[in-house]
Amino acid sequence: MKLKQLEGLLGGLQQFSNPKVELEQYPTGPHIASRLIYTAENTFGDLNGKVVADFGCGCGTLGIASALLGAEHVIGVDVDPQSLDIASINAAELEVSFFFHVELDLIWCNIKNLELRGQLVDTVVMNPPFGTRRKGSDMDFLPMALKVASHAVYSLHKTTTREHVKKIALRDFHATSADVLCELRFDVPQLYKFHKKKEVDIAVDLWRFVP
Repeated sequence: MKLKQLEGLLGGLQQFSNPKVELEQYPTGPHIASRLIYTAENTFGDLNGKVVADFGCGCGTLGIASALLGAEHVIGVDVDPQSLDIASINAAELEVSFFFHVELDLIWCNIKNLELRGQLVDTVVMNPPFGTRRKGSDMDFLPMALKVASHAVYSLHKTTTREHVKKIALRDFHATSADVLCELRFDVPQLYKFHKKKEVDIAVDLWRFVP
């Protein structure tokens, strides 16, 4: 599947109808999501035929994109059951299981309490909170991702936190490598009352961590 085709399919997915500010729920737009997933597969071969987990999956964008590029089994994890309902609808509308023969599981769970027995997951893809509402929430996902993934972890983090993310990943979470693949622009729409502008672009890094 070509990049533009993938972006087009992701553009038709439903997003949060009533986003929760305490969870920093912002939709992962089709532009940035397609590039993350396309890079993971076409540069590194980390998706096709693999078990992929989407941590903080929200409406399922990254997990569904992984399925479209050949993942064998996708596990979406989120603390918000309403988001998982939307993710299920999105997967059904694209007929992910039928046309792409992908096993899809959605798990309602706080990522800190996740228990996946054994090395079940090959690759983790995620767009965690940026940590602007609750300091440190951006790094809550990374240790669990590095714990369960056998191949790689792909994650988005604000560019302003680059040095901090790298230091913590290598020193505290024992990643073998932590590399910024590219810098992208994350479009944050006017979703909450405290937003003064119609939309804001935030510089984010696309990371690839090796556990």
